Amino acid sequence: MRRHRVVLVLAGAAVAWCAALLAVACAGGGSAPGVWGQAIEVPGLGKLNAGGNAEVESVSCASAGDCAAGGLYTDGSGFLQAFVASEVNGRWRAAIEVPGTGKLNVGGTAWVLSVSCPAAGGCVAGGRYAGSDHSQAFVASEVNGRWGKAIEVPGTATLNAGRIAEVTAVSCASPGNCAAGGSYQDGSAYTQAFVAGEVNGRWRAAIEVPGTGRLNAGGNAQVLSVSCAAPGDCLAGGRYTERSQGLQTFVASEVNGRWRAAIKVPGTATLNAGKQALVYSVSCASAGNCAAGGFYTGRSHNQQAFVASEVNGRWRAAIEVPGSGKLNTGGTAQVESVSCASAGNCAAGGGYWAPRGKALVASEVNGRWRAAIELPGSRRLDAGGGAASLLSVSCASAGNCAAGGLYSGGSGHPQALVASEVNGRWQAAIEVPGTAKLNASGPALVVWVSCAPAGNCAAGGSYQDGSGHHQAFVVSQT
Repeated sequence: MRRHRVVLVLAGAAVAWCAALLAVACAGGGSAPGVWGQAIEVPGLGKLNAGGNAEVESVSCASAGDCAAGGLYTDGSGFLQAFVASEVNGRWRAAIEVPGTGKLNVGGTAWVLSVSCPAAGGCVAGGRYAGSDHSQAFVASEVNGRWGKAIEVPGTATLNAGRIAEVTAVSCASPGNCAAGGSYQDGSAYTQAFVAGEVNGRWRAAIEVPGTGRLNAGGNAQVLSVSCAAPGDCLAGGRYTERSQGLQTFVASEVNGRWRAAIKVPGTATLNAGKQALVYSVSCASAGNCAAGGFYTGRSHNQQAFVASEVNGRWRAAIEVPGSGKLNTGGTAQVESVSCASAGNCAAGGGYWAPRGKALVASEVNGRWRAAIELPGSRRLDAGGGAASLLSVSCASAGNCAAGGLYSGGSGHPQALVASEVNGRWQAAIEVPGTAKLNASGPALVVWVSCAPAGNCAAGGSYQDGSGHHQAFVVSQT
C-alpha cells in the first residue's frame, strides 16, 4: 500500500509503478484543443530548495491562468518544508513556505498533499507537519490572493492520541466551503479515517468518518480522496482493514452538511476475493452523481482496475474497467484517477501490465463505461520499455480532459508525459515540453493535472537536474 501522496522521486519515482493519491479538479469549459507550453521550475523554489529535493504534489485551477500548486522542498538544514505557489493571469509567482508552518514544523517534516481552488485567488491547501513529538494535520487558506497561516485541523489534536495525522485530500465547492480528509492514529495505535468541513470560512472539528470504526476492525483506515459537488454535499473514498477480509475500500457521503455512514463499495465484496482493494480517487459532477476508481485483487491474486458509479444518490455495483481484463495480461492494473465533468460523463486513468507497464484511459459516456484503451502515443514514447502510467486525470467538459503521468524513455529513466482528450478522442501523448532540457540526470513525472476550462490546464511534478537534485516543475496549457 502506498504511504501517502508524497512521491519523492529520490525514494521511488524511478520505480515503474509510481504511486500517487489522486484527487480531481473539474470545471466547465469548451472543446478547443490546447497547446502545452514549456515546463519551468516552480519560481522561487531554487532559493528555498537548498537541500535539493522538491516536488509538486497537487495542482488546482479555478479558471484559465489562475491556479495554485503545493508540495514540498528541503531546506538548508535538510528539513522537509511545505510550499504553495500561485498562478495569476497566466504567470506563476514565486513559491513561498506555507505561512505558519515554519513555527509549527519543529520536527522538520512538512508538506502539502492537496490543493483545491474554487475561485481565482481563493484556495485551500492541506497536508502535515511534525511537532516536537508528533505529526499533525493542517489546512491553510488563500483569501483574495493572499495565503493565511496554516492551522492544525480543529479536533484532530483530540482524535490523534497516537500522534500521527495528516490531511491527504481537500475539495472546495465554493470559497469558504470545503472538506478535508485524511488519517490519524488513535490511542490504540490504530490508523483511523477522518473528515472535517469548512463552512462559511470556518473549519469545524474533525470527526472519524462515520461507520469506519465498525468497519475498520483491522485498524488501518484512511481517506484518500475527497470531492465536493456543492457546499455540504461531498464524497470521501479510501481504505479500511477487516480482520479476516484484509484491505477493503469505502465511500462515505456528506448530504446537506451531514456525513453519513461509510459503506464498502458495492460489488467489491464479490470482486475482491484476494482481500486487497482500495479507492484511489473519487469525483462528483453533482450531488449524488459521482464516480470512484481504484483496484481489487481477484481469486487468482491478480490486481485489477475497477470503477463504480453513484447515480442520483445510489451506488451501483463496482465493475472491472471494461476491456482492462484483456489488456492486463501481466495481472497488475489500477485506476489512479477519475474525473467527472457532468453526471455520467467521466474519465479514468491509470495503468496495467502487459508484460510491461502501460498507461490506461477509459471513458464513461452517458452513464456507460466504454472499453479501456492504451493511451495513444504512450507506446511510441516508452522506448525504454520500462513502464508507462497515468497518475492524474482532469475533465473540464464531457469528452475534453487532460492526463499526466510518466513513461520510460530511451535512457531508461522515467519521463513526464501529458495527453489531451478533445471531443471524446484521446490525442497522442507527448513528453512535457521543456522537461527534456530540465531533466538532465534522472526521473521526471507529472503528479497532478487540473483543467479549467477545456484546453486551459496546468500540471505539476518533479525532475532531476544536472546536479542530481530533485526539483519541482509546473507547466500550463493554453
